[in-house]
Amino acid sequence: MIDLNSLTISSAREALKARKFSARELMEASIQTIKDKDSDIHAFLEVFEDALGLADEADKKIKEGVDLPLLGVPIALKDNMLVSGHKVSAGSKILENFTAPIDSTAVRKLKDAGAIIIGRTNMDEFAMGSSTENSSYGPTKNPIDPTRVPGGSSGGSAAAVASGMVIGALGSDTGGSIRQPAAFCGLVGLKPTYGRVSRSGLIAYGSSLDQIGPLVKTVSDAEILYDVLKGQDPMDSTTIGDQSYPKKKDFKKIIGVPRSFVESEGVSPEIKKNFQETEKRFRDLGYEVRDIELEHLRFSLSVYYIVALAESSSNLARFDGVKYGLHVDGDNGIDDYFKTRGAGFGQEVRRRIILGTYVLSSGYYDEYYNTALKVRKLITDEFRKVFMEVDLILTPTTPTSAWKMGEKSTSPLEMYLEDIFTVPANTTGCPAISLPSGHEEINQIKLPLGIELTADLGREDNLLKAGKEFLGEK
Repeated sequence: MIDLNSLTISSAREALKARKFSARELMEASIQTIKDKDSDIHAFLEVFEDALGLADEADKKIKEGVDLPLLGVPIALKDNMLVSGHKVSAGSKILENFTAPIDSTAVRKLKDAGAIIIGRTNMDEFAMGSSTENSSYGPTKNPIDPTRVPGGSSGGSAAAVASGMVIGALGSDTGGSIRQPAAFCGLVGLKPTYGRVSRSGLIAYGSSLDQIGPLVKTVSDAEILYDVLKGQDPMDSTTIGDQSYPKKKDFKKIIGVPRSFVESEGVSPEIKKNFQETEKRFRDLGYEVRDIELEHLRFSLSVYYIVALAESSSNLARFDGVKYGLHVDGDNGIDDYFKTRGAGFGQEVRRRIILGTYVLSSGYYDEYYNTALKVRKLITDEFRKVFMEVDLILTPTTPTSAWKMGEKSTSPLEMYLEDIFTVPANTTGCPAISLPSGHEEINQIKLPLGIELTADLGREDNLLKAGKEFLGEK
C-alpha cells in the first residue's frame, strides 16, 4: 500500500503525473488508513461515498494529459465548510442533518484545481475551543499521544494529516484554530491575511476574524494550497487581491521578538528553551533577530475574546429552529426557539453566546465591546509600525505542549489563555504560520512543539520564504 506518512501533496502530484500510482489507489490508501486508525483517533465525522468515483474521474483526466495543481489529491475538510450535496454540521447537534445546498468558494477552488474532497473532519462546535473536546460528536485525540488533545478547533483536520490518513486538509482560524493544532501535531499551519481567502460558504464564528487555511506537512504544500485558495470573490465583499497591500520593501531577513510577551507568566520552561533554540537557528540561517516593543500586545487576548464572542452571539442567532437545522417543539414560537437552542447548542457555545450578548447589551456596549475595538486599533497600528522595521515577528505558537484530555475542560479561562500567542494575527488581520520546531519528551513520548512567524498584511511570501529555510525545504 502507498505510504501516506512519507507522502506530501507535491510528491503525490509528481507520482500521479508519472503514473507511479493512480488517484484511485491513492484514495483507497487514504480510506483504508482511516478504517485502520480512526476508531482510536476520531478525526473524521464522515468519509464521502463519492470519493472513489471522483478518483476514477481524476485518473481519466491524468491519462488525457490534464495538469492541475491538485489533480487526484485527496483533501479533508473541517466540518464548517459547505460541500454541495453533503452534510455539514460545524460539530453541532443543531445542524446534525443539514445538507449543504452549494459549495463554499474554498471547496469550489479545490475542485477546480482537481482535488478530491475525501470527507469532513471533527472540530470544536462552531469552532469554539482549543482542544476539539467540544465537538457534539465526541473528542478527537492526538495521534502522537492519544491521551492528549490534538489542539483546536481544527483538531480533526490536524489529526487526519498527522496520522497519515490524508496528505492535506483545510481548517479555519479565528484565534489560532489552524496554528495551534499544527503545533500540537507537528505540522505546518498557515493562517492567511484576513480576506485573502473567501469566507463564502464557511459557517461563521467571528466574521472579522475567521480565515480558511491549510494544515499540511511542509511549507511547500501550504504554498500550493494557499495559491489555489487565495483571490477575490464576489460572494465575499471582504476578500482582497494581490495588489490590495502593495509590497513596499525587500525581504531583509530581520525578525522581531516581543521579548516581554514571549516571557509572559504561564509559558512553560520547555517552550522557552525551544524558543531560544529557534532564535539561534534563524541567526545561523543569516537572519538578524532583534527585540521589539509592542506596548498593547498584552491586551490582545482580552480584545479577541470580547470581539469574537460578540460576533458569535450575532452570527449564531440564525440557528433558531425555523429555517433549517434542529427543531424542538415548544408551547409557542418563543418556546420553540428556546428549546431548540437549548438542545442544539453545547455548553461552550452557550457560554460564549451569553458572554457575547452581555458585552453587546445596553449599558455594557461602550464599556466592553467599543473599548475592545479601540484597543484592537491600537494593537493593529503598533503592528503596522513595527513591520516598517522588521520583516517578521517570532513567538512560540503555544505556551505549552499538548495537554491531557480533560485536563483543562473544567477551567475555561485556562483554556482561553492557550491562545495568547495566536490571537494577535487574527486581531490585526496579519498572516501567520506555525512551523514544527522540536519536541518535549514526556514519558518517552516526543510531543511536538511549534513556533509562529507573523508577517505584515499581504506578505505571505515572507512567511513562506522563512518557513522553507527554517525547515530546510528547497
